[in-house]
Amino acid sequence: MSTFKFKQFSVEQDRCAMKIGTDGVLLGAWSPIPEIAISVLDIGAGTGIIALMLAQRSTAEQIDAVEIDEEAYEQATENFENSPWGDRLFCFHAGLDELIEEPEDEYDLIISNPPFYTENYKTEDSQRDLARFEVAMPFEMLVEAADLLLSENGIFSVIIPFKEEESFLALARDFELFPMKITRVKGTSTSEIKRSLLAFKRLESNEIEINELVIETERHVYTEEYISLTKDFYLKM
Repeated sequence: MSTFKFKQFSVEQDRCAMKIGTDGVLLGAWSPIPEIAISVLDIGAGTGIIALMLAQRSTAEQIDAVEIDEEAYEQATENFENSPWGDRLFCFHAGLDELIEEPEDEYDLIISNPPFYTENYKTEDSQRDLARFEVAMPFEMLVEAADLLLSENGIFSVIIPFKEEESFLALARDFELFPMKITRVKGTSTSEIKRSLLAFKRLESNEIEINELVIETERHVYTEEYISLTKDFYLKM
């Protein structure tokens, strides 16, 4: 299925290596948004899904996205143009290293669903590898970019494998980015924690909001928390 229809927009994904999945939708729906958010940056846009969700959720005037893969970049651009918020969304065809070399803007919200297959194997599909492997966007580079580009009161949000949480928090601390909210995600109440949703600020907080999110009670039966989080987007929620 190349077209994914949401309540307020549609996303074409036939040219993107990484299709729309739960991770991106979770992050786009979950991420805290600063009270005054004028500019947003989505790093590693893929289809553009997260930037589109933030356009729906916020009044930010400038929502930029960067995508290194040419096919995905072109598709995200088309998805932006075909959305109700085309005048606020812009995609750059660039890698993270280019952003770091010439930081031009500051952003009130920086968000990323980074590639995170850190194991040393590759497939025959180089486009998919680029989207899925941390090689293309090392966590260190991502955190460095967030530190460089985040406004003083901005928020930096990511979704990563739970097993990487501790090292990612330590890495962020090295750049003086401190957690304000952590949500650990499980498929069902009895399954292992699979993902960590992390939101950071520049000021260290005495009270970090930490909770758990369970997606399903059984196959295709969603929990109230998951429905509440995603109902503004999914057609059938």
